[in-house]
Amino acid sequence: MCLGIPMQIREIDGLLARCEAKGVAREANLLMLEHESLEVGDFVVVHLGYAVDKVTAEEAAAAWDIYDQMLAAEDAGVARSL
Repeated sequence: MCLGIPMQIREIDGLLARCEAKGVAREANLLMLEHESLEVGDFVVVHLGYAVDKVTAEEAAAAWDIYDQMLAAEDAGVARSL
């Protein structure tokens, strides 16, 4: 299963952005959002190296809360199976 990851734009160079989430930096192609007004500090959902949606900081935080819960549940399941 693939998930889009909310990331904050740190730098923009044409149609490429350097994005960061939870201390991890990635480059994202902005082609799919070329008609959006994107600025450093904005949040985008990155999937397979492409920014596919612009989201608010609140939406990004809510998504990360869900992802953190999923990871905690997975870790708990792994610990039980040991």
